[in-house]
Amino acid sequence: MSTIAGNRIEVMHGVNLDQLGRRDPAHYGSLDLQALERRIGSWAQSLGLSARFFQTNHEGAFVEHLHEVSDMADAIILNPGAWTHYAYAIHDALEIAGLPAVEVHLSAVSTREAWRQTSVVSDLCVATVSGKGAEGYLEALKILEKELTG
Repeated sequence: MSTIAGNRIEVMHGVNLDQLGRRDPAHYGSLDLQALERRIGSWAQSLGLSARFFQTNHEGAFVEHLHEVSDMADAIILNPGAWTHYAYAIHDALEIAGLPAVEVHLSAVSTREAWRQTSVVSDLCVATVSGKGAEGYLEALKILEKELTG
């Protein structure tokens, strides 16, 4: 399959996502981060997209990566983890990046604790996908494919 113009997707995983496979599988599934990224990469390729991955447990590193991402990608899938709920520095950096973005959460954050139901980045995203496990990333890729191809 040939790739489409503007096909570079940066998949950014935030705090504690490196602990997938150890965290509560009822909320986060049983895949570890490496297996999840392999699956996302395969889905991206099948859609003619190219996925790159970034994960950090350091908010400043996440912000710095957002500052540089427009040189490496055409769109972003981000799961900031707990930073979703309060990290305005990530909000501002996402705004600076200026790329189409989809917010993804493995668990159904809207049905969990009250503090998890707030997102400080959703207003900058073309969509939010929540509670669909790993398949939420496939949905996000499809959304961004349509966004990039018009």
